[in-house]
Amino acid sequence: MLSPYRVLDLTRSRGHLCGQILADLGADVVQVEPPGGSPTRRRGPFVDDVPHVDRSLAWWSENRNKRGITLDLDDARGRELLHRLVDSADFLIESEAPGVQAARGLDYASLAAVNPRLVYVSITPFGQTGPKAAWADSDLVLLAAGGPLRLNGDADRAPLRLGVPQAYAHAAAEAAGAALVAHHERMRSGRGQHVDVSAQQAVTLATQSYLLSAAVGFPDARRIAGGAGIGPLSIRFVYPAADGYVSVTFLFGSSVGHFTRRLMHWIAEEGGCDAATRDKDWIGFLDRMFAGEESFTELFRTQELVADFTRTRTKAELLQAALERDLLIAPVATTREVVDNVQLAARDYWQTLAHPELDRAVRYPGPFARLSATPLRYRRRPPTVGEHNREIFGGELGLDDAELARLGAGGVI
Repeated sequence: MLSPYRVLDLTRSRGHLCGQILADLGADVVQVEPPGGSPTRRRGPFVDDVPHVDRSLAWWSENRNKRGITLDLDDARGRELLHRLVDSADFLIESEAPGVQAARGLDYASLAAVNPRLVYVSITPFGQTGPKAAWADSDLVLLAAGGPLRLNGDADRAPLRLGVPQAYAHAAAEAAGAALVAHHERMRSGRGQHVDVSAQQAVTLATQSYLLSAAVGFPDARRIAGGAGIGPLSIRFVYPAADGYVSVTFLFGSSVGHFTRRLMHWIAEEGGCDAATRDKDWIGFLDRMFAGEESFTELFRTQELVADFTRTRTKAELLQAALERDLLIAPVATTREVVDNVQLAARDYWQTLAHPELDRAVRYPGPFARLSATPLRYRRRPPTVGEHNREIFGGELGLDDAELARLGAGGVI
């Protein structure tokens, strides 16, 4: 879909995913790294536990379908080469702190003078403007500043960040979508524009709208491991199984109370609760609590009753019962269970890319969407450091071998 378009991806340790999304959609994405490679390449884990800039799984996870060049943008000759590439580019993505690219003469205003059609995408922690624009960041800082951190962890201790960094995945995905919106406008007007993406703003979506609670007078959500607290309620979603955990929707009301009622009938059949508990008004249970006809203590008691029951069954047994009895129970999958998942296999989700430097192919997670007429294809493995320098600087910009050698010796490429 984007095969006619060229993207210059200047992102370093944050924002690579934006370029990969555009590359998966068919764009010719050229990853521009500093000489020696992106800092991401030095982040593990590494293939076969061998640290190397071309074996980082962090790098591989966000840079497929790209070509790769090296270029020192703090060198005048490097900036001149980038200007030549910008002249024929359609998008440019960068993730430097506000002001860095302007100091280099590579900000939107400078490059729009070279190519007025350029869609210039900036991915930063807090955006280009405002009192926090120049603040340092980390995934922990951004999740704290955007709201999601407050919901993660146990109720009786400080909040916890997720094990895998999330903030720039949100920001990069929003940046890719916003770049395509700007491209749609360019198709009409012929003009490019500056897309300013704040990771702090992007992660607010991960609060599932609870960020709006204060504005509308709704009780703020509280963190509860495996659930959420709302006002006096402690809503639990994760329950133990004999071999791990399952997600159980143990809720009430006309939309989901029927599932809770069926679950309680099954538990009663197995001797896990008495008839009085089984026959409660599970559809009207929430309303009865707020009316004082049921106690919150009774909610907590029945949640523990469900937990005592689920821990006696394996995840597979609970899932099979859910399918047979029409219950809302789903296993919490491990990494290995995701890799071996029969549904993903049936949909040919996993894709392989050859890695000649490893003398073997590597299996990658599949495309983020299935498109019938224009399927997303994995055309390239992630590039090695400077893999396409000769192809782009020589073949496209016309630099001869002697000039390439001089630029290499001078640390420009």
